[in-house]
Amino acid sequence: MRRRNVDRLADEELMELVREHNAQALEALYDRHGGPAYSLAHRIMGDRQVAEDVTQEAFVSIWRASSGYSAARGSVRSWILAIVRNRAIDALRRASSRAPLDFDDDGIMEAQASPERTETEALRREDARVVRGALQDLPPDQAQVLGLAYFSGFTHSEIAGLLGVPLGTIKGRMRLGLEKMRATMDEAIT
Repeated sequence: MRRRNVDRLADEELMELVREHNAQALEALYDRHGGPAYSLAHRIMGDRQVAEDVTQEAFVSIWRASSGYSAARGSVRSWILAIVRNRAIDALRRASSRAPLDFDDDGIMEAQASPERTETEALRREDARVVRGALQDLPPDQAQVLGLAYFSGFTHSEIAGLLGVPLGTIKGRMRLGLEKMRATMDEAIT
């Protein structure tokens, strides 16, 4: 089948061809859905290169296991994005098991060209120092949950899934961590 003809097919028809290992059909799916897939991976991962890797892994798995798609369960796009999301979460799990989260943004700030240091900038830096100190004083499980929620933008349910911990435990760690941070910050201000 010529590429021009493949481009005119609906996603569901393309999936039928991908099941038959038609590379042009997979290429057409990638052209249609690769951008949104990469955007989702980048939003989850926060790193361009890792997002590209996750997107590539997702499309390779689509090629290998195209029989997993069922039109009865939703659109091709939602199926592809679910695969990308799952691959990204797996990559986060692998990364979190290797290294602890690092909340130090001073290095990033110092590497950037900054305008003249003003009193406002000095106050902002002091506030950031107090917040980082409060985070560092937390038990690692509470700091991890707060970091995933506030720095990575995950919901409580997503964090529970990422860490393989019950939702109630995540909410408890979040509440305790915030209470401890509030107390630490109140002490620093007074």
